[in-house]
Amino acid sequence: MELRPYQEESKTAVFEEWNKGNLKTLLVLPTGCGKTIVFAKITEDCVRNGERVLILAHRGELLDQASDKIAKATGLMCATEKAEQSCIGSWFRVVVGSVQTLMREKRLSQFDKDYFDTIIIDEAHHCISDSYQNVLRHFSDAKVLGVTATPDRGDMKNLGSVFQSLAYEYTLPKAIKEGYLTPIKAQTIPLKLDLTGVGTQAGDFKTADLGTALDPYLYQIADEMAKYCLNRKTVVFLPLVKTSQKFRDILCERGFKAAEVNGSSADRAEILQDFENNKYNVLCNSMLLTEGWDCPSVDCIVVLRPTKVRALYSQMVGRGTRLFPGKESLLLLDFLWHTERHELCHPAHLICENDEVAQQMTKNLEESAACPVDLEEAEKKASEDVIAQREEALAKVLKEMKNRKRKLVDPLQFEMSIQAEDLTNYVPSFGWEMGPASDKQLAKLEKLGIFPDQIDNAGKATKLLERLEKRRTAGLTTPKQIRFLESRGFNHVGTWQFESAKNMIDRIAANGWNIPHGIIPNEYVPEPVRNEAFGW
Repeated sequence: MELRPYQEESKTAVFEEWNKGNLKTLLVLPTGCGKTIVFAKITEDCVRNGERVLILAHRGELLDQASDKIAKATGLMCATEKAEQSCIGSWFRVVVGSVQTLMREKRLSQFDKDYFDTIIIDEAHHCISDSYQNVLRHFSDAKVLGVTATPDRGDMKNLGSVFQSLAYEYTLPKAIKEGYLTPIKAQTIPLKLDLTGVGTQAGDFKTADLGTALDPYLYQIADEMAKYCLNRKTVVFLPLVKTSQKFRDILCERGFKAAEVNGSSADRAEILQDFENNKYNVLCNSMLLTEGWDCPSVDCIVVLRPTKVRALYSQMVGRGTRLFPGKESLLLLDFLWHTERHELCHPAHLICENDEVAQQMTKNLEESAACPVDLEEAEKKASEDVIAQREEALAKVLKEMKNRKRKLVDPLQFEMSIQAEDLTNYVPSFGWEMGPASDKQLAKLEKLGIFPDQIDNAGKATKLLERLEKRRTAGLTTPKQIRFLESRGFNHVGTWQFESAKNMIDRIAANGWNIPHGIIPNEYVPEPVRNEAFGW
């Protein structure tokens, strides 16, 4: 089985991290981008190197799925460590194991500490729990790969307590742009659902409270769905089984062919097959289908289980992002959940790299609720709005900077000038990133023209130094050029070529350090400079 380009890159990146000594690393791929295939191929290479590999997951469906994909992709068969099944004595080099089984001390004690050379954790956002930690502590010398579809580094901040690095991240926008996932359109539904009385438990809304809060709105929600979903194949996520069953009945009254599945459904497999075969056009569930189930023809998702956990939100929406013949886009219905808290997940959180842009995008979507809006286009508009707001604030900062007798550039000014969203919104995730920047890093930043006093962690210092080196290689402006020219009123000097900035500084110097006649700094755009050394 030939891997897609990003899958091959991700596999290579994982081995590079292990070879560098980062023995616990993360791989982030959006739902529908073949994470199981990638770790199957990684497993194959490990076995080829003589290693024994454990695939660890928290649900039977995920174990079966992993075993099946590994067999199809590599030809390797798997032993199973689950309930009464044990891998001990098996000659298979790959084991799929249930964390609920392996976490028990009696079970773990049957294994030598070095029994597994590599551990791969499927749906790694669960691995912070004690059950996973018990297993990892027992096999403490094993290399570890965590695989997750968590959409942003905000969620990974918690995972930074377990993992040492992020080997590779393939984002949802990139997957859509490159044609591996379907475009997503969000339809804001102007129906306000009150969540102010809902409590919090384990970092998210209490499901029992959610069911009570949602119940009065079910008929109105069904009426709204009738406007958008009658001709679509829809999956609805609800907080409780009884709420899910009630909503199924309401939808059937509205003309939908609706079914419901839950953990106790005796005919679950039959219902899922009938839904796939279009006997039903709506499938209601109480969080049963967030992981380990795929139906590519789904083209509408309704999230009636509001959440603060982005990994969970991503999993729900991910049930509809796969490609399918004739499927042009996924429609995502977004209701106006009224809550005093601002951490509630919205469609914007699937695609935005930071909360500031996500909040702006959510606001924009609510103001344009007349028709579905493409998420990529909405994110672009929100980013432009945020940048405009930041530039307005930065203009005030720059005005103050003009009066400072400082030749170095403040990090914020540098990041805004080069339009580096990843630097501006950087949040340290892993242990080494959170530590203080070293004296050597700070001295080098100062030498290169960055005022170092505001760099408060090693991760940010590393990223800035890496960016400065890339800019030097690409022949772009230096921090000192940015500081000088922007203090004279020029904009976005960070996007200029080094030679363009040098030419302008030379002209200003030759003019007695005054702006040359005919130059209006805030309107000036430099002509491209040909430089043979850089091939342009």
